[in-house]
Amino acid sequence: MNTYQKELIKATIPILRESGEDLTNYFYARMFKAHPELRNMFNMGNQANGRQKSALANAVLAYAENIENPGVLIGVLKGIGTKHRSLNIQPDQYKIVGTHLIASIGEVVGEAATQEILDAWTVAFYQLAQIMIDLEKGLYEENIEKPGSWNGWRKFIIKKIVQESTEIKSFYLYPEDGKAIADFHAGQFISVQVFVPELDLLQPRQYSLSSASNAEYYRISVKRESGIAPNPSGFVSNTLHSKSEGDVISISSPAGLFHLEKDSKNPLVLISGGVGLTPMLSMLETNLSSIQNKKTIWIHGCRNESVHAFKNQIIDIKKEAQHLETFTFYDKVESHDETSNQIIKGRVDLHKCKEAILLEEAKFYICGPEMFIKTQYEALINLNVNQANIFYEEFGPQLINLN
Repeated sequence: MNTYQKELIKATIPILRESGEDLTNYFYARMFKAHPELRNMFNMGNQANGRQKSALANAVLAYAENIENPGVLIGVLKGIGTKHRSLNIQPDQYKIVGTHLIASIGEVVGEAATQEILDAWTVAFYQLAQIMIDLEKGLYEENIEKPGSWNGWRKFIIKKIVQESTEIKSFYLYPEDGKAIADFHAGQFISVQVFVPELDLLQPRQYSLSSASNAEYYRISVKRESGIAPNPSGFVSNTLHSKSEGDVISISSPAGLFHLEKDSKNPLVLISGGVGLTPMLSMLETNLSSIQNKKTIWIHGCRNESVHAFKNQIIDIKKEAQHLETFTFYDKVESHDETSNQIIKGRVDLHKCKEAILLEEAKFYICGPEMFIKTQYEALINLNVNQANIFYEEFGPQLINLN
């Protein structure tokens, strides 16, 4: 890409800031009309609620703003590439995206989108696409070299289902072929693919692994989300909750950049909201089974006791593990909970446990809804925690960029 083309890209930044989501709305409608089969690969819930469109608009804008040095985006691109590997995205699909994105720019921007600008965006997109293709090629190669791993989809049997709360069920997934499965780092996720009758589509979703790695099964713990028409978010979780032991689903091998550092001896502070406790539970169990048993602070918030998954397991672990300290926040405290010194009324407030969490060289992991992550991140910064020691996982399209 030459200097003049970069200047043309930068000239479109004001338009992208003002009309980026209009562009991505048009783009997805155009692409799905031409390639309806791609609806099986995209999260149609996030299409309906606008999160995927917002994420793409933010990504296009960020690329334009950093066109002089796209290397600064490599951390974000690695996260996207990791999800793409988990979803089995292939190089030829970038050409489909490019064709419809460039056409959408021309059709939405109108007369302001000169041929020179469209040519510059074509060069820019395929430069980015090649970065992603090369990155993902390395991820596919790295993944397939792991013992028990695979690329694409593999069938697993749901051998056990456990009701963890009024909203959350755990699914124990065993390989249908009986062959070995890949291990994983605590905090990583798998993609699940199921057929959703209400949509007449296959739908993929990512779910964090909620147990320590083992050689027999993967466990995911899924919150049943309400799917209210016309917003299909929650259709996959509802489909999973309707499954029975013995049913078969397809999953990808473990992936994800949000995970414990191998052999790290740093104290851990695990902060979760709602179903965001799932990767934290994997971290907690992994730490418990290791010989390190480093100091660990478990902080969790949810609406009330009935929706609190794994409550008894955490209590049992605390009884055995001297290195573990817990703080639980309920929006609403039932009368029989008030005698428990583990329960704090209200939303998670890190200032209420700052004496416990401000440990030297501690690593902080946050997972939960978007506003929960932002709130806890800002609280840690206000408590003078080193930004480099804060890690977070946002479920769904990446809309948060705090680091």
